[in-house]
Amino acid sequence: MGLTEENRRDIVNYRIERAKTALEQAKTNVQFGYLEVVANRLYYAAYYAVSALLIAYHIPAHTHDGNINQFGLHFVKTGIVDKECGKLLRRLFSMRLTGDYSDRFDLLEEDVVPLIEPTSKFIELLSTLAKANLNDNE
Repeated sequence: MGLTEENRRDIVNYRIERAKTALEQAKTNVQFGYLEVVANRLYYAAYYAVSALLIAYHIPAHTHDGNINQFGLHFVKTGIVDKECGKLLRRLFSMRLTGDYSDRFDLLEEDVVPLIEPTSKFIELLSTLAKANLNDNE
């Protein structure tokens, strides 16, 4: 059984709010120097935005890799979003994996903090695209 358009809209809006919350959590943790947490929250902010976009467009994805691949296939390769968006998502994913699982590498502030602003713009762009597609389907 598929989602009703009302359910789809609710889930998309919820994921967009989660993206914005995760971004704020990333910004807050910078001041404490918790770079692994910042990297984690930046990735999840982008992940929630991508998942909202995919849901808005009726594109199924069930894993992190699936979301990344579907985003690349349907939005980056088609030119709907710039290739830099795809690169940012992959970089955030890689950093999150490093921060969460690596025992031999510490994230550096100069690698993590400059990604806050691009991630913020990424979320805004994807939120706009998702909401526009929902409105087109009304």
